[in-house]
Amino acid sequence: MPFEPRLLGRTGFLTGPIGLSASYGAPAESVEFAFERGVNYMYWGSRRTAAFEQGLRNLAPRRDRYALVIQSYVPLASLIASSLDRALKRLQADYADVLLLGLWNRPVTPRILDLCHQLKDRGRIRYMAISTHQRKLVPKLVPDPAYDIFHVRYNAKHTGAEREIFPNLPSNPPGIVSFTATSWRQLLDSKKVPNGERTPTATDCYRFVLTNPAVHLCMTGPANMDQVRDATRAIELGPMSAEEMAWMRRVGGHMYGRARVS
Repeated sequence: MPFEPRLLGRTGFLTGPIGLSASYGAPAESVEFAFERGVNYMYWGSRRTAAFEQGLRNLAPRRDRYALVIQSYVPLASLIASSLDRALKRLQADYADVLLLGLWNRPVTPRILDLCHQLKDRGRIRYMAISTHQRKLVPKLVPDPAYDIFHVRYNAKHTGAEREIFPNLPSNPPGIVSFTATSWRQLLDSKKVPNGERTPTATDCYRFVLTNPAVHLCMTGPANMDQVRDATRAIELGPMSAEEMAWMRRVGGHMYGRARVS
């Protein structure tokens, strides 16, 4: 059975299982292609490409059916607000569904939290998200309702979230979004796969992530239409079997062991 849309944690937003990122060169037509196949988390990130911008403009008549995610890496409240305004102006959009604070490896400052509350009150954003590599930080921040969504690293090579994040989520969790499903394409490298094991495809990597029930959404950063097809194919194929999950864990565990040795 294919992966079905799911609620993005306590946001209540109904999202497809795959999210699409702008930063890697995907063409404009890929945005509509993905949207028609259930992708509705559109991440216009740090590299705001013209092609992705055009794809989002093409979806303007269906704006209420997808989540627009705007990312900011800047640590100052005033600069975050201006960055958001510039992004919305380029898209001729009134609001972003998600303001994503990128690479936050510590609690967000009170001033920025206040800014996010103000932006919500003004209707400029609906939800606040942070992206972090500090897994142990997430359970500490989860109880705070100010944090609506967390972007965390999780893949068959890096499974630490299974120990440090997922078991510590409450019954009404925030949205959990996974990134680097292919471990920056390392899981696709046949030279790093143990002897006798099949080399995973990108589709396999997305399915592995999404088979974990703690993950609401898996990001993809495609560079071309073929890579978009790989991601949407994962939606069609649905969850992995126990045997497939075991195979992915063998491959990922082997690669992680080699990385630690080197």
